Amino acid sequence: MDLRAPMAFIGYPEILLAIVCVLYLRRMSSNNGLLRNWPFFGMLPAILHNYQHIHEYLTQVLKLAGSTFIFKGPWFANMHIVFTTDPANVHYVMSSNFSKYPKGPESKKIFDVLGDSLFNLDLDSWRIQKNAFHAWINQRRFHRFLEKTNLNKVERGLVPVLEHVAKQSLVVDLQDVFQRFTFDSTCILASGSDPGCLSIDFPDAPFSKAFDDIEEALFFRHIVPESYWKLLRWLGIGEERKLSRAWETLDYFIAKLITMKREEMSKRKKMKEDHEEEERVDLLASYMVDDNYNEKFLRDNVLNFIFAGRDTTSAALTWFFWLVSKNPSVETKLLEEIKATLRVNDEEKHKLYAFNTKELRRLVYLHGALCESLRLFPPVPFQPRSPLFPDILPSGHPVDKKSKIIFSLYAMGRMEAIWGKDCLEFKPERWISPQGGIIHQPSFKFLAFNAGPRSCMGKEVAFSQMKAVAVAMINNYHIQVVEGHPVSPSTSIILHMKHGLMVRLIKRSVHE
Repeated sequence: MDLRAPMAFIGYPEILLAIVCVLYLRRMSSNNGLLRNWPFFGMLPAILHNYQHIHEYLTQVLKLAGSTFIFKGPWFANMHIVFTTDPANVHYVMSSNFSKYPKGPESKKIFDVLGDSLFNLDLDSWRIQKNAFHAWINQRRFHRFLEKTNLNKVERGLVPVLEHVAKQSLVVDLQDVFQRFTFDSTCILASGSDPGCLSIDFPDAPFSKAFDDIEEALFFRHIVPESYWKLLRWLGIGEERKLSRAWETLDYFIAKLITMKREEMSKRKKMKEDHEEEERVDLLASYMVDDNYNEKFLRDNVLNFIFAGRDTTSAALTWFFWLVSKNPSVETKLLEEIKATLRVNDEEKHKLYAFNTKELRRLVYLHGALCESLRLFPPVPFQPRSPLFPDILPSGHPVDKKSKIIFSLYAMGRMEAIWGKDCLEFKPERWISPQGGIIHQPSFKFLAFNAGPRSCMGKEVAFSQMKAVAVAMINNYHIQVVEGHPVSPSTSIILHMKHGLMVRLIKRSVHE
């Protein structure tokens, strides 16, 4: 595919944008221009100046503005964005007026790498694909396949790596370990094939790395005018060059998965093997039963599934273990719950457990701790929407067809008006009722799994994977973050850690 196709006419203001913005930024101090609207260039210089810590910057701005503010970009760039953390706005757009606020054509332009997948579609096309995906993911056979995949990958993939690292007293990037785990697991669920990225020799994983490059480039597209990133694409430089190469890498990888699956299904058909209960109920197998789906459909939807499953879960696990390492009292409570609820005794403590999904659901405190981590560090830190018609949000802010609405999930978790004065604290208890059950928080307040009709259908898949990993690790190891290791969010559409999570694993004693 050619990512450098001729683009629409670009005027001199757009071409000179980067140069002029740099001149502005050099004259701005770090404490200046938080909300300043510059002549001609609007608020874009301030955004670019704070690009490397954009999530904290937007949180500060939203707090000062009272939960909603209108970003005005350069007059020539059509960047009219309403940033908000107001739960009333979230509910209004994502639920009660869902049909009036699609993702829109601008979103599909930005996320063009995902093609015509469920992520990019709106209206009837979205509903058709949603129904097909829903039918697959809710099968009993799929849930058995999911449970088997999780347990096998923990025991045969994750645990050997952890044991090796602990015995050798090595420093390891836990974020990299989780990304390898979720990439392998998600590929198995999508195609039945295990790419084998998670092993003690840490093999090169170019296909996994390609996702990181794409996510950073897509984030960049959200920050700059469309004409600017299109110029970079046409010239084949910068973030767009990185995206183009990663796109080609992933296309090659997905094409290989599809070919392997076709060969496998053809072989089974010739051998007249038709034992549904014994088949792997992966996404490709489910879709290939229907000959109406072409190669592009399969490519787009497999990529979408791996894209979502690999990165969101690995990011969630990374932040979760960092928070647990910084809160010893939480770690102690998690250990106590695992031992009491799953009946782990001292003699069997270091046995590699293969708990099923039903048993893992009994870990209420663990569930609360995972939700609390997702509140503070949502894997997808923002959600964009576009109005079909002029409207007024519950906050009183007007929007029109040229507006974009962006919900900052990262900032929402840090708003006292939503979560109270202790909103910056890591408190799993806020999710647990006096009776000992999980407190349900409405999706317009806790947006980690989206809200309304587009609520994440893979929520239970994610929790199953996270709990299986958490129990295996917490029960057997103490996670010690390397002293002085810098921790901050990356500039990506997924909330990775910018420098990874460098840790040592200390094996727990038998009586601990």
